[in-house]
Amino acid sequence: MDLVEKLPAMTDVALSNLQDNATRLSKSGTVKQKAAAEALLPAVQAEITSRIVPKPVRAPRAKKKAP
Repeated sequence: MDLVEKLPAMTDVALSNLQDNATRLSKSGTVKQKAAAEALLPAVQAEITSRIVPKPVRAPRAKKKAP
C-alpha cells in the first residue's frame, strides 16, 4: 500500500507530522528523499485542506419590534 493511500486513515496529528517531515526533507534531504517528499507534499496538503471544516454562517437575528 502506497503512503498516499494511507493519508485518509491518518490522524490529524500524524498528518501534520508527516507534512512537517516532508517539508524538512524536501529542503535538506538526499536527492532521493527530496524527490519523494516533493511528490508526497501535494497529497498531504490536499488531505489537510479537505479536513478543514468551515464554520457555519449564522443568519442575522430578526430585530424585535418596539412595544
